[in-house]
Amino acid sequence: MASLADPPTATTAPSQTVSRGDGSDPWVWCLAIPAIFAALASIRLTIPSGPLFDEVHYLPAAREFLKIGELGGAQYINREHPLLAKELIALGMYLFGDTPLGWRIAPLMAGTMALGASMRALWHASGERFATIAFGVLLATGFHLFVQSRIAMLDIFMAAFLSVAAWHFAAACREPETGRWRLILVGVALGAAMGSKWNAVPLAMVPGLTFFAARLSAGRRRLIFSRRGIPVPGISLAEAFVWLGVVPLLIYALTFAPGYWLSAPLRPSPLVEGGLIGLHSEILELQGAVLAPHAYQSTWAQWVTNTRGIWYLYEFTDNAQRGVLLIGNPLTMLLGLPALLWCLWIGLYRTDWARLGVVVGYGVALGFWLIAPKPVQFYYHYMMPSCFLLAALALSLHDLHAIRRFRWISWTTLAGSVGLFALFFPILTAGELDGPMSFAKWTWLAGWR
Repeated sequence: MASLADPPTATTAPSQTVSRGDGSDPWVWCLAIPAIFAALASIRLTIPSGPLFDEVHYLPAAREFLKIGELGGAQYINREHPLLAKELIALGMYLFGDTPLGWRIAPLMAGTMALGASMRALWHASGERFATIAFGVLLATGFHLFVQSRIAMLDIFMAAFLSVAAWHFAAACREPETGRWRLILVGVALGAAMGSKWNAVPLAMVPGLTFFAARLSAGRRRLIFSRRGIPVPGISLAEAFVWLGVVPLLIYALTFAPGYWLSAPLRPSPLVEGGLIGLHSEILELQGAVLAPHAYQSTWAQWVTNTRGIWYLYEFTDNAQRGVLLIGNPLTMLLGLPALLWCLWIGLYRTDWARLGVVVGYGVALGFWLIAPKPVQFYYHYMMPSCFLLAALALSLHDLHAIRRFRWISWTTLAGSVGLFALFFPILTAGELDGPMSFAKWTWLAGWR
C-alpha cells in the first residue's frame, strides 16, 4: 500500500542519478504476480479439513447469514465485530458449500485483490516501475498476506478494501481528470474496510485528512469551495468531504443491513432493539472487555522485531502431522526497518510524497496498537503495518537499483525473500511434515515455538 505522490521528478544522489518515473506502467506484472500468488495460496487450501485457529469464531457467525429466512431464524453471534467480512465468508459458503473450500475461497480472493491493488497503489503513488514489481514480490513472499489469505478471518478483507482505497486515492492524485469517480470508489472502499473490521478506522481517516492538509497548506482564501490545487485539482474540499467522509459512513452503515434479520438469544436483533447506535455501544463494550491471557499474545515491539509468531495449526490432521505458522519473512521484516528510515529521510529531503506516505501509513497502522484498549494483542495485527514496511523496502530497493554498483543488493534481497518463502512454504500451507518434532526446522527463535 502507498500514499499519494506528486508527478515524478528527477533527483540526484552523490555522483549518481536516481530517476523517478522509470518506464511504462507495469500492469502486466500487477496481474501476473497476484495470479501466481493465488495459485500458490490455493495449494492445500482445504487443509485442514476442520476449522483453523480463529475460524472457530467466524464460521459459526457466517453460517447464521445462510439461515436468514429459514424457520427458527438466524442468531446474531460474534457481535464484537462488524458484519461485512463475515457476510463475504458466508457468500463463499453459499457458492461452494459449507466446506473448507467454501470457508476459505473468499479470503483467497480478498488476499489476491489486496496484492494487486497494493501494487497499483504504489505505481500511481511513485511512478516507479521497479519499485512496483519489487513490492509485489516482497508482499507476496512476506508471509503475512499469504497466510491470512488462506484462513477465514476478518483481517484479509479489511486489507483488501484498504488497498483498493489506497490505489484509487493515489490514482486520483496522479490523474486528476479521473479524480471524481476514483474518490467515490475510495469512499466506498473505506466504508467496506471499516465494515470488515474496526482496525481499519485509523487508516480510513488518512485520505480525508491528507486532502484537508494539502488544501490548508495552499493557504487559499476560498478553502472550502476552491477547486484549485493539490491533491486532486478540480475537486473542492467540500466535495471531498462528501466522498471521503460521508460516503464511507453510509457504506459502513449499509453493511449492517442483514443484521436486522439476525436475533440475539431470547431477544430480537440488537439492531431492531437499539438501532445502529445502540449496537455500537455494545460493540464498544465487547471490544474493551479484558480477555484472558493467551499463549500466543504478543506486543508491538515483538511484532517489529519479528520475534513472536503464532501457530495457527500444529497437530496430526488429515492423515499427517501438519502446521501453519504465522511469522514475517525473516529477511524482509528486518530490512524494512532501515528502509523506513531511508524513506523518511529521502522523503523529507526531496519532498517525495510516496516515500513519506509509506512512513506515515506505517506509523498510523502500528501506532493504533500502541494506544488501542485491547490488552491481549496478536501478531496478525501487524499485517497492515507490514504492508507499508514492505512498500518502504521496495522504494528503497528502487533507489539502490538506480545506482549500478548497488544494483546487486536489490536483486539479492528479492531473491532472498523468494528463497525464504520457498523454505517456509510447507509450514505456511499445512504441508505434510515428518513428525511431531518437525517444527524445529523452522523455529529459529524461541518466540516462534
